[in-house]
Amino acid sequence: MTTILDLAPVLGELTGSVQSGLAAIGAGLGIGLIGAKAAEATGRNPGASGAILTLSIILAALVEGAFFVAALVK
Repeated sequence: MTTILDLAPVLGELTGSVQSGLAAIGAGLGIGLIGAKAAEATGRNPGASGAILTLSIILAALVEGAFFVAALVK
C-alpha cells in the first residue's frame, strides 16, 4: 500500500514544475501587457516615446528578474 510519505518526492518535484510554469506564464503576460500599454501610450503622446521606452525596458527587465527568481527557487 502506498502512503503519502512514499509520494512526497514526486509531489515535491511536481510542485516545483508547476511553480516554474506559472512563473513563465505570469512573466509572459506581464511583458505582453507592458508592451501593449507602452505602444498605446506612445500612440497617445509621441513626444514622450523616449521616456516610455526607457520605462518599459526597465519594467520588462524587472519582470524577467522576478521570473528567474521564481524559476530558480523551487
